[in-house]
Amino acid sequence: MMKKTDDFVPPGEASPLAYQNEAFLNSADGRIVRILSEYSEPLARFRRERIQDTVVFFGSARIVAMDSAMHALEAVNGAAGEMDEAAAALHHRSEAAVEMAHYYEDARKLAAMLTEWAKTLKSRRQRFVVTSGGGPGIMEAANRGARDAGGKTIGLNIRLPFEQSANPYITPALNFTVHYFFMRKYWFAYLAKALVAFPGGFGTMDELFELLTLCQTKKLAKHISIVMYGSAYWKEVVNLDRFVEKGMISAQDLELFRIVDTPQEAFDFLKADLIRYHLEPEAQRAKLQSIEEDQLLNPEIAQTR
Repeated sequence: MMKKTDDFVPPGEASPLAYQNEAFLNSADGRIVRILSEYSEPLARFRRERIQDTVVFFGSARIVAMDSAMHALEAVNGAAGEMDEAAAALHHRSEAAVEMAHYYEDARKLAAMLTEWAKTLKSRRQRFVVTSGGGPGIMEAANRGARDAGGKTIGLNIRLPFEQSANPYITPALNFTVHYFFMRKYWFAYLAKALVAFPGGFGTMDELFELLTLCQTKKLAKHISIVMYGSAYWKEVVNLDRFVEKGMISAQDLELFRIVDTPQEAFDFLKADLIRYHLEPEAQRAKLQSIEEDQLLNPEIAQTR
């Protein structure tokens, strides 16, 4: 019997339907179908779950909750014997984890505050839904805080060689895994009305500066409020004022974001901006057009140019 190949079907056998042909779908020729799927399938779910817009949390996957960090440090301190070089390095990392753990707790608290407030808004659609990259660390804290407050919460996970598993606090119907980084970034930007960037590494920097660039170049037909959380961290790892001094950005570009240090400060800023730039204009348009908020043109997905 002749062996099947991807391009050959023996006489008398029906060829598979194109959208059921796994070899094609996973090939270079099928890439456009995969990209479209990562647009259409999330869009269908967002509409089904009545998601209108989001508040996105970025931050390190390596920051853990305070109780976990304290437990790990206690275990290291309780180890018997003299501390060699490897043990000293582990102790240093454990102390750093405790130092950074308050960011996890603050992200969880802020996400809960935003969700509790959003639930009071009169709308048939879900407003300002807390969204993360779906993994551990700050992402987990954000989803966890939203769930603490009884709200829906979104996780946009990414498939990586070192598997990043979804945290358990994401609303099941809003738990996504994508292959393409650019499609993940698309959904972060397209739905967001605000962004909170907690301390993080390369990924956080990439996502934060991409959104800042979109705002700076006015590529989004909406206002996105950007918060950089933790002044001690951000002022140490990046000198934003030096960009202005060297003429790389204008002084006005520093107004694209706000640096804050407490959940309350972040919440007050975000709430005021979301009301000013989104809720009040929506109410005014509805009044002028004599229609209800939920009947505005395409309200379930943020409009862009």
